[in-house]
Amino acid sequence: MKVTVAGTGYVGLVTGVCLAEVGHEVICIDLDEIKIRMLNSGASPIYEPGLEDMLVKNLEGGNLRFTSSPKLAYNQREVIIIAVGTPENPDGSANLSYIDSVSQDIAEHITEEVIVTIKSTVPVGTNDRVKELINSRKPPHLQVEVVSNPEFLREGSAIKDTFEGDRIVIGSANQQAGDIIEDLYSPFKVPIVRTDIRSSEMIKYASNAFLATKISFINEIATICEKVGANIEDVAAGIGLDKRIGNQFLQAGIGYGGSCFPKDTKALVQLAGNVKHKFELLESVIKVNNNQPRLLIEKAKAIVGELKGRRVALLGLAFKPNTDDMRESASLVLAKELIESGSIVSVYDPIALENARKVLGDCVKYCTSIDEAIRGTEVTFIGTEWKDIKEYPINRFKKLMDTPRVFDGRNCYSLEEAVEHEINYVSIGRESVLQPIANQND
Repeated sequence: MKVTVAGTGYVGLVTGVCLAEVGHEVICIDLDEIKIRMLNSGASPIYEPGLEDMLVKNLEGGNLRFTSSPKLAYNQREVIIIAVGTPENPDGSANLSYIDSVSQDIAEHITEEVIVTIKSTVPVGTNDRVKELINSRKPPHLQVEVVSNPEFLREGSAIKDTFEGDRIVIGSANQQAGDIIEDLYSPFKVPIVRTDIRSSEMIKYASNAFLATKISFINEIATICEKVGANIEDVAAGIGLDKRIGNQFLQAGIGYGGSCFPKDTKALVQLAGNVKHKFELLESVIKVNNNQPRLLIEKAKAIVGELKGRRVALLGLAFKPNTDDMRESASLVLAKELIESGSIVSVYDPIALENARKVLGDCVKYCTSIDEAIRGTEVTFIGTEWKDIKEYPINRFKKLMDTPRVFDGRNCYSLEEAVEHEINYVSIGRESVLQPIANQND
């Protein structure tokens, strides 16, 4: 099929490249001309494992093009996928200005009947709004159908999620339009869920809200475990074996982040408020998550004392492994708290350092290795469970730090390792390993 994807962020770019990979003729449009030139040269502006190789392959094969021209992008297309951002407004609601702008461009530049598919995460009722907007501006003789098709991609595994997803949701008021979108995705051989448009829109929000709830729930259980002497990893493993619960999203830590969970939970609370329903459960989920990173700082202060003037390392800045995305990262909360407390902060991340510079500026020292980051420090915080951090030899903390005190927000090490190597080690939902430090300078 001839497909246009509007937006070249994580969702749009991965979607466009993967559709080209299965044989569709894809044009991706973005107004950022620098990004378009970069993409046409075969370079990806985002870090996603495997994406750049697939991008280059399909550019060279002729299935994939990038443009900033609406006239080129929307002319003689069968399907147009909207995958632009929906950032949050100050009140937590979704900002639909990019959706509106793309919809207007589509209406003004289409030359034949087309199916517009909204993949962006949007409030219930947005697809109907887009259809009305397009119909009010398009040539009267052209038929346009709008289909809801929310995305369920995880940064760091987005290509795998595209080809091996749990489901593809298609919400349509027109059977034929829904059938065409189902055909579009048929090469992926992923189960299809067909529903009405508003249910499809709600599925996306409900999915993210439920997963966020699991994370905040296990983090609350972790706090109780610390107080009663239980081990959160054993507890999570035990409850996760129950098929009704499942073992995913039960890893205790310093909270969720990224471009979806924080934004979508707040948007759903706002949506509920708009229909006069107070979503107390989700409000509590958000409150717990917002407080989670600060609990680790509080633990450190309780053991070390004030952090002002102390040399501190922070390992991991991205909101999760295998991405350079720092949006709503719990590690970013840690970094800002440490800076505000007057600590001398060294940071390390294998991918996200450049993005970190845009946020943290000159307030921290940027390091290209874990060794460099922790050398001579008095406290180390772990904020992201990158593979190279989890596999970093724990004995090196004692060798390189002035005082080997590690506050692990992602439970990367076992308690037995910490005891064996005489590391003061504090994690989430587990017993703290505290012992005298021979070379302590306090």
